[in-house]
Amino acid sequence: MGEIEGTYRILQTPGSRLGAQKSSGVSTLEPGQNLLTAMASSPAKAHERDLPIKIKMLDNTVEVLDVESKCYGQTLLTEVYKHLNLIESDYFGIEFQNIQSYWIWLEPMKPVIKQVRRPKTTMLRLAVKFFPPDPGQLQEEYTRYLFALQIKRDLAEERLTCSDNTAALLVSHLLQSEIGDFDESEDREHLKTNQYLPNQEKLEGKILEFHRKHVGQTPAESDFQVLEIARKLEMYGIRFHLASDREGTKINLAVSHMGVLVFQGNTKINTFNWSKVRKLSFKRKRFLIKLHPEGPYQDTLEFLLGSRDECKNFWKICVEYHTFFRLFDQPKPKAKAVFFTRGSSFRYSGRTQKQLVDYIKDSGMKRTPYERRHSKVRASTRTSNTDVPKQSVPFTEGLRTPGSPASTAAPFHSGHSLASPASILPTFAEPSPFSLDPRASYTRNPDKATAAPVEEAGRKLMQQPGSPVLQGLPVDHPQLSSLVLKSPLGLSPAFQVNLNAATQGSSPVLSPVLSDAGGARIEEDDETKRKRYPTDKAYFIAKEILATERTYLKDLEVITVWFRSAVIKENAMPEGLMTLLFSNIDPIYEFHRAFLKEIEQRLSLWEGRSNAHVKGDYQRIGDVMLRNMRSLKEFTGYLQKHDEVLTELEKATKRLKKLEMVYKEFELQKVCYLPLNTFLLKPIQRLMHYKLILGRLCKHYTAEHRDFADCRNALKEVTEMTSQLQHSLIRLENFQKLTELQHDLIGIDNLTAPGREFIREGCLYKLTKKGLQQRMFFLFSDMLLYTSKGVTGTNQFKIHGHLSLHGMLVEESENEWSVPHCFTIYSAQKTIVVAASTRLEMGKWMEDLNVAIEMAKKSTEKSEMLLENSVCNRSNRSSDEVSVEQESEDDIHSSRSSLDRQSHHRANTTMHVCWYRNTSVSMTDHSVAVENQLSGYLLRKFKNSNGWQKLWVVFTNFCLFFYKTHQDDYPLASLPLLGYTVSCPVEADGIQKDYVFKLQFKSHVYFFRAESKYTFERWMEVIKRATSSPARSSLLFPKEKDTHTD
Repeated sequence: MGEIEGTYRILQTPGSRLGAQKSSGVSTLEPGQNLLTAMASSPAKAHERDLPIKIKMLDNTVEVLDVESKCYGQTLLTEVYKHLNLIESDYFGIEFQNIQSYWIWLEPMKPVIKQVRRPKTTMLRLAVKFFPPDPGQLQEEYTRYLFALQIKRDLAEERLTCSDNTAALLVSHLLQSEIGDFDESEDREHLKTNQYLPNQEKLEGKILEFHRKHVGQTPAESDFQVLEIARKLEMYGIRFHLASDREGTKINLAVSHMGVLVFQGNTKINTFNWSKVRKLSFKRKRFLIKLHPEGPYQDTLEFLLGSRDECKNFWKICVEYHTFFRLFDQPKPKAKAVFFTRGSSFRYSGRTQKQLVDYIKDSGMKRTPYERRHSKVRASTRTSNTDVPKQSVPFTEGLRTPGSPASTAAPFHSGHSLASPASILPTFAEPSPFSLDPRASYTRNPDKATAAPVEEAGRKLMQQPGSPVLQGLPVDHPQLSSLVLKSPLGLSPAFQVNLNAATQGSSPVLSPVLSDAGGARIEEDDETKRKRYPTDKAYFIAKEILATERTYLKDLEVITVWFRSAVIKENAMPEGLMTLLFSNIDPIYEFHRAFLKEIEQRLSLWEGRSNAHVKGDYQRIGDVMLRNMRSLKEFTGYLQKHDEVLTELEKATKRLKKLEMVYKEFELQKVCYLPLNTFLLKPIQRLMHYKLILGRLCKHYTAEHRDFADCRNALKEVTEMTSQLQHSLIRLENFQKLTELQHDLIGIDNLTAPGREFIREGCLYKLTKKGLQQRMFFLFSDMLLYTSKGVTGTNQFKIHGHLSLHGMLVEESENEWSVPHCFTIYSAQKTIVVAASTRLEMGKWMEDLNVAIEMAKKSTEKSEMLLENSVCNRSNRSSDEVSVEQESEDDIHSSRSSLDRQSHHRANTTMHVCWYRNTSVSMTDHSVAVENQLSGYLLRKFKNSNGWQKLWVVFTNFCLFFYKTHQDDYPLASLPLLGYTVSCPVEADGIQKDYVFKLQFKSHVYFFRAESKYTFERWMEVIKRATSSPARSSLLFPKEKDTHTD
């Protein structure tokens, strides 16, 4: 009773998708057997009657294949792939509906008649089974075409949920692929007879508007764009399995290349990465995930599905996904038991993705070009002439996106084909068979010469999206006109989509692992380019000003462009607050746009790219800085109003539910890569950066240098401004942190009460009846809170206890409890015992607690009043009863998913990073981090990879954010650095390059390569300062001046 029915141990593989450590896995094949020999050895009588099987292809055409009645699933799969001339077949599978009407994958190692109840009458269908994270990993153009058809099917079946704009954009690319260039009357006619979306009529105008912009785009390019857009959606490749957690909360389980996913509705709330999973198993209806222990306890997660069959079905899919994406080789045979077997022996029996990619590369089959025609050809004057082949564009770097392999598909050819009577018939569910027949849409053409690369065409296809288009708003709107007309960024029409929080896709922001295959490799060309540029240290300091100014301007656009668009679209902000907010920040934004342009021109002259014969006059930056620092003094009045802006915005979000909703949804968008109110502090923080950089320039120059006087005067100007704003900045940073915590903590009101100061947040283990349990602690100037994080759709922490600092006593108690790094907190309400992860962490907490207790004694009455008004009266229980750990194990354990991937974009806040890394951060650490921000291009390499990938990297808020270029509006991924160590590579690392630094946390290792000695030293410096926090961490005492400046 209750025995495990199926078990799958997750073999240790590296953090990257394909990994570098060889793992073999397990298979049910006999030793020496492969799939084909296994099929051949099974007994089959020659006189057995053929079994007709109906299979619906991806274009909805139905094929009938005759197979032997006792044939295995692999035989049927092989016949389908052979019929389609499909090479990358392992991405696909055949599915059918069982008696309960949910979809099941056909198993290759079982006879068809033992799986399908009535094979003669059941309609099977071809479908994509494994969705890679990047369409660039698909080597064949034909495979990408089939994937595009799968996206089309998912849209029609409402599996791929997305915003109306995104859906319209996807359909417009599908239209371009199927019927060619825009023609309004024919487009409308086609949309009448073809249903792409359930609410298609409502979106017809948007679809036509988008289609108009795709003129000249080939079908293959359209297919690629469909996949590019779809892969960024949260529901890309997701198939839901209804389940519930231990508390009975209805959830959806799914599996992807990265691991097992948990959804509430259509919102992803947790990801259990393969690297963190130790074993998958099921007991009847219960699905169990065992995670690798990370702390004093082990994690076992349990989910309840509808039936045993559903549970086993989901378990099988997880086994297959793990093997396909994580293992190098096909699993080895598993020895059969002599007497009896226990549990399910199911294992994946096909090729892994690594084997498939290697097969395509080694066989050279991908180099066979295709002649690509439109899937459905319209009968019009434009296509009734003879075929006119379109320009051939190879699928090379121009089309490649982050994560694409360095060598992808072969060149493709496209052209319009003649109209066919079949192609203009009305089609709803059954489109023309031309769209899938490999002899029609795709024709293998080995005799044709491979087309030469057309890089320019590729570049145009992959233009970076600019500022968002403010959909449906007049250009003369008072809050928009100046910015829309003066925007420094070119808007890319193909990407004018207003994304909302529900359709942002799986956030990359907590993904320290970008695909190793992505991006261009920079070797000799970069070295040559580097030698052409100036080598003076002043040049690299000026370049730092340029790089950080670019990032700063993008940060301002989060407020001035993106947030403005969101609140205007929903009409969520009162006019008075709109005026207060944007009238203060718009002039600053406009000033810095002009300032950035001036710095770019000066650097261009300095490098000799614009005016080489007079470049000597321009090898300085002090005059530009002095002129602009004097101009910037005029904006001090605006900066002094930021206090009022932050306060009024916080009040309005509490008062207006609509604004609160827009605010929260905007914070989940990719472009808002930090808490929203953080961006409002950037203008004052930027002045501090100018002061530090100018100080560095003055220190570098001799007094006789022609640039020294200007730099010194500019430093005086900016120092005068910072001295006026320093006190305001400290107060604003504290207020910003309190409001951020107010949004992320459940069970407390009015956290931003006047007089309260944030001191430290971090992870400690609290001694309870169940042993040591992980808790998140928050220390303020008047109280100590402790919380836990559960499986919730909001990523919030729930408060379990609160202690007043009045009368509190803290003592070290390692000997008393025999627990390392343990100390006891005695308070008026209760006594708790906690343990830190290291002795250093324990020291920081004890020191900060003692300092805060001393300060609280001086303001006893005020402290008691704040505490009484802040903490919600959640029940009539005493504080002691509240903290007796009533939460379920799911609250404690299930949130311990990998930090590598998180569902919510705001899970990269320091609170969440501290939770996963078992560390803490103080307010002083935050202030030091503000001083240590940096941007620029770096080359990145993984521990087990060969090439270097060039990325634009931004370091802020204890985190590295990775972009393809400095023009991108949001990061591709991020790497929180709390807990990481930075050092130079050792000989064992095998790095033979200059200016390389190494980041390491446990087994995670990354190498970054800078362009110069100065840049290398700056990256090492800022990362060390921001990640190695001082033991002293309270802002209750003034900071020592110049502690962190040159």
